Amino acid sequence: MAGDKHIDDHSGVETTGHEWDGIRELNNPLPRWWLWTFYICIVWSVGYWVVMPAWPLVSSYTTGVIGYSSRALVATRIDEAKAAQAQYVARIADATLEDVEGDPELLEFALAGGRSAFAVNCSQCHGRGAAGAIGYPNLNDDSWLWGGTLENIAHTITYGVRNGHDEARFGPMPGFLSDQILDRAQIDDVAEYVLSLGGRAEDSAAAERGAAVFAEQCVACHQEGGLGNTELGAPNIADGIWLYGGEREAIVETVMAGRAGVMPTWGDRLSPATIKQLAVYVHALGGGQ
Repeated sequence: MAGDKHIDDHSGVETTGHEWDGIRELNNPLPRWWLWTFYICIVWSVGYWVVMPAWPLVSSYTTGVIGYSSRALVATRIDEAKAAQAQYVARIADATLEDVEGDPELLEFALAGGRSAFAVNCSQCHGRGAAGAIGYPNLNDDSWLWGGTLENIAHTITYGVRNGHDEARFGPMPGFLSDQILDRAQIDDVAEYVLSLGGRAEDSAAAERGAAVFAEQCVACHQEGGLGNTELGAPNIADGIWLYGGEREAIVETVMAGRAGVMPTWGDRLSPATIKQLAVYVHALGGGQ
């Protein structure tokens, strides 16, 4: 409620005349410096609206007197960066992969560019550090499905794996149970034999039976001893490195249903120079042959 103004006994300040539940409001005006700062900010904001882009319109916005655009500024800086990189990109495009690795200047540029391209295009599947995941190869080790030379890596990046492209890597593993090639007992025996290659078998009799089945059905791709074949994309199953998991259940599932992971083709999305930079970067991660 409103009451008569009076001087507060404790502070000596006049009240505003407003009172709530016996509590009176002191009349303490804002400091002049604060008021002047507030007024200056108002004037500044009006000037900002005039000079800079500020107000949205139906399909555009007010561009301001100076026509500033952060989007245009970013585009200009990107163009400048591309122009500065152009000479290196051109040299990489004309050079062989071996020449790029043998030239310290080009190698440094290729590694930086490849790291950036990997983060944008490849890390979603292979992981930020290229350590992979279930179904996505670890690019840091020395176990390669299709070979780890510079040329092998560049080919895989360019055309991908099992994606329908005529040049794509293609080597699907059949589902030995779903395709009615083996029965479940034979698959269990094969899994036991595969485990024995890493010294993990628990049933020597099953492993021995599985060895006979492996020799008949699997050696053609995985070779004797399960050492694999990069020509066919058949993994080495004796090295302890597993793409879909090396536990008994995972191995049984792989043999029963097969595996046919897909990698997209990047040749129609990335420039040849970018693919070379990616190949050099992946090759330098530590597992390149």
